Amino acid sequence: MILTIAGNELRRMFYSPLAWAILAVVLFILALLFLVFIENFLTQVQPRFAGMDGAPGVTDSVVAPLLLWAGVLMLGIMPLITMRLFSEEKARGTLPLLLSSPVSMTQIVLGKYLGVLGFVAVMLGLIVLMPLSIAPATSLDWGKFASGLLGLVLLLASFAAAGLYLSTLSAQPAVAAVSSFGLLIFLVILYVSGSSPGSASELFVYLSHFGHFLSFLEGLFNSADLAYYLLFIATFLTLAVRRLDNERLQR
Repeated sequence: MILTIAGNELRRMFYSPLAWAILAVVLFILALLFLVFIENFLTQVQPRFAGMDGAPGVTDSVVAPLLLWAGVLMLGIMPLITMRLFSEEKARGTLPLLLSSPVSMTQIVLGKYLGVLGFVAVMLGLIVLMPLSIAPATSLDWGKFASGLLGLVLLLASFAAAGLYLSTLSAQPAVAAVSSFGLLIFLVILYVSGSSPGSASELFVYLSHFGHFLSFLEGLFNSADLAYYLLFIATFLTLAVRRLDNERLQR
């Protein structure tokens, strides 16, 4: 049942022109940045560090910045993807039908969440083709590449979980999108304020998404970073299930 809901959600997403527009815009921007990073590596980084031990390679100069910018772009894009998950159901008046269906709230939430992750997987698959296109002509650090990609997957999965929960709180998709964006920006502000020289705070850095994401980009796989994302995702999905359970009891 979860996979059925996920498949329906993914199909409904691609029936909307918004999904195609998001894919086109994000990939166009990242493709331009990818070309800029390659040119910068060939004209500045490589001549400057030629022959030096431990010099930054193409993975550090091209792939890691590409994945970083993908995360930054999706911080603004993900609320647009998740805003309609439950808010649109409320706006159209179809939420009562969904709540009265013979499936649990957990199945509904996980199904919609997996549908969003399916869209994210399509986008990531297209993004990964960019670094792979230069792999035959250079030597990628596959370990660092895999670590950075895993960090990006976890980052976007956490964005999706937060957006899904906030979409259960409002009948207006625009309100859900703004709320999700506000929460994600707040977490970025925590990282900036926590990592500034004058007011360094390990707690603020730990509570922020990007502090953990940057560790993955550096090729550092830490179980604490993985646990942070898994707990973040589980917390917001649980909150969404409880919210829908309360709405079902009130009907």
